[in-house]
Amino acid sequence: MLKPIYVLNGPNLNRLGLREPDIYGRTTLAEIETLCRQAAGARPVEFRQTNSETQMIDWIHEATDQDRAGGIVINPAAYSFTSIAILDALKMFAGPIIELHISNIHRREAIYQHSLMSRAATAVIAGLGARGYVAAVQAMIEIIERDPTGAAALQGEALR
Repeated sequence: MLKPIYVLNGPNLNRLGLREPDIYGRTTLAEIETLCRQAAGARPVEFRQTNSETQMIDWIHEATDQDRAGGIVINPAAYSFTSIAILDALKMFAGPIIELHISNIHRREAIYQHSLMSRAATAVIAGLGARGYVAAVQAMIEIIERDPTGAAALQGEALR
């Protein structure tokens, strides 16, 4: 049985398509979910969004318990820069984690340039817009199929 990929989305991402379209584009979160499911093919996807830090932590715990998830793709949004609690939850997950940002956080204001989550991430994707989700799901499938723990990616080994 294939373990699902958890695609977790943080605060205000439910407003995609409306919120600052010059930065985040016009693609809605529902459209992104469809793209993720298409990219995953037969692999199940748990696609979720919350404006609550507590809920995000609970979902990460769920993914961690009994190795339920094959991997986590997370766009923590504003929590990227503030939540040690989410970082601590991610550090408990033994599988691969891809941190995702729609915008290139390194070209934004200083407050957006240092993500705490990167310390727990196997890989980071930033600046590809909604297409970044497709890239993240595809990369996650490659990582899981080659190395379910994500250890090779953590050591900088290229996927072949």
